[in-house]
Amino acid sequence: MSGHSKWHSIRHKKGVVDAKRGKVFTKLIKEITVATRMGGKDPDSNARLRAAIAAAKAENMPKENIERGIKKGTGELEGSNFEEVIYEGYGPGGIAVLVEVFTDNKNRAVADVRHLFERYGGSLGEAGCVSWMFSQKGLIVFRKDQIDEEKLLELALEAGAEDIKEGEKDLEVITEPSYFEQVKTAIENAGLNYVLAEITMIPKTNLNLDGKNAQQMLTLMELLEDNDDVNHVYANFDIPDEVMETIS
Repeated sequence: MSGHSKWHSIRHKKGVVDAKRGKVFTKLIKEITVATRMGGKDPDSNARLRAAIAAAKAENMPKENIERGIKKGTGELEGSNFEEVIYEGYGPGGIAVLVEVFTDNKNRAVADVRHLFERYGGSLGEAGCVSWMFSQKGLIVFRKDQIDEEKLLELALEAGAEDIKEGEKDLEVITEPSYFEQVKTAIENAGLNYVLAEITMIPKTNLNLDGKNAQQMLTLMELLEDNDDVNHVYANFDIPDEVMETIS
């Protein structure tokens, strides 16, 4: 499983996602606002806004919140003037990390991000040092013991999915961002239950972590995502289930 989906599955199991849903909504509204400001309010002609709306719907964000974010982007409602910055670096064990930031103070943001990298066994790198290792995709994750694999395969591919990947205990449906909502809706209409659905950055290759590196990587991910300026964090780590059991 890709590092990002592994991380979010971990947080889902810990029950952290619902407890921090307010913060998740705040970050999603920032993305909708910035996407609207950069490309206009029509999702049909603004692929980034379309992906942001799909991500918001995946988190069950109310329609009114989505509309409020769009109006902030068009200037119909007052909002902060956020700048988008992507920081790239390496986590413990040489893990590639992308940190997407929306901030009204770049000096504060970069200082906070650099501090966390250095504190937990990593370092910031130059622009472009790891971004080439990732591709933006739609991702829908299922537990293998809770799904009819043959039915899922047929349904997902017919709906426009790009690929289906099999992990130790999970199945990942991969889509192009433009097909994410279409595939997700087809799956929901068929009554198939997923544990995670999002637009994300998927690494082309993964590195296994264990021991201290695994623990440091999980802590780094959590603290980065908890930072108010950070919108998303993506990484190419994998932690085998048997290792997770020893550090959970």
